[in-house]
Amino acid sequence: MPLIRAGAVVLDDQVCRPGWLEITGARILACGAGEPPAPPDRDFPDCLVVPGYIDMHVHGGGGASYLDAEQIDEAAQFHRCHGTTTTLASLVTAAPDTLIAGVRALAEATRSGTVAGIHLEGPWLATARCGAHDPTQMRDPEPGEVDDVLAAGEGTIRMVTLAPERPGAGEAIRRFVDAGVVVAVGHTDATYEQTQQAIALGATVGTHLFNAMPPLHHREPGPALALLESPAVTVELIPDGVHVHPAAVHAVVRAAGPDRVAVITDAIAAAGCEDGAYRLGAVQVDVRAGVARVHATSTIAGSTATMDQLFRTISRLGPDADAALVAAVQMTSATPARALGLGRVGALQAGYDANLVVLDRELRVAAVMAQGAWR
Repeated sequence: MPLIRAGAVVLDDQVCRPGWLEITGARILACGAGEPPAPPDRDFPDCLVVPGYIDMHVHGGGGASYLDAEQIDEAAQFHRCHGTTTTLASLVTAAPDTLIAGVRALAEATRSGTVAGIHLEGPWLATARCGAHDPTQMRDPEPGEVDDVLAAGEGTIRMVTLAPERPGAGEAIRRFVDAGVVVAVGHTDATYEQTQQAIALGATVGTHLFNAMPPLHHREPGPALALLESPAVTVELIPDGVHVHPAAVHAVVRAAGPDRVAVITDAIAAAGCEDGAYRLGAVQVDVRAGVARVHATSTIAGSTATMDQLFRTISRLGPDADAALVAAVQMTSATPARALGLGRVGALQAGYDANLVVLDRELRVAAVMAQGAWR
């Protein structure tokens, strides 16, 4: 039963200096503020320990993609090294056969514990807000395809992003919610009222808020305001300095609170790699100066970010350093865990999975533990 001590540990929404955790197998047996009850097996005197990051929207990284069955393990391992101990692997819009094959591959990866489940970002999206998705494969959510996808996932699909203005979207939202799937509104041209209706039907997440949706307008507030003002909705943000202006990030966190904001990477295979040509599904992507865009356009195509990078950014959101750290932990672990209905992850407390990240003075990853094993 390893005993871990650190100069600081985030426990119960506060920064404890020092703090400790006792691990047994894959679980946290006990934890607390102050000095540990016995000499520690591992001591990190100049480090901060936080819960393992939870990325609920990511397509790949380290040159590997969750869209390729043979690269799933590699993509997950890349992000694990950056502190992401719980991953919801995202699939983009694709033809029906390709979509089903991708779901089946990730269902197997979910059962093996490589990822925590599947996020379907498409194909039931708005062509006008396609972003880096293939617009020729976007379609209405027909009941038959919805049932086929759910059957292929065998309970591993945790979230679906769709455009609520699509014909049949209301019925699809009901079907997914009944199946225990979180429904997210995104890549949409929906009105404020259509978004409200989707929320009333059970949608509880806003996919990468502001991106791939109409901008907020004072006479046509659109989906962004409807998502922000509903206390039942968790909004995703990509605070990489590219997708959302830092001032907008601050405003959203102040308005919604850290308990309703989930930081995501939306990373593609290019994360952690050099600039160059990549693919996101059927779409060619160019990465220049670390920014991914659809080939020969200005359209952003996911990100090259990692969760540790984004944690460093959002941990500087306020003048109170400890409060900012606690908020960063909420947005990178506790909030996404709650939004997805994941148990035993998202916090450091007795009975939870032993998923943690050790950060040095610059908040860079010094060590990662997942399911009680150092990675």
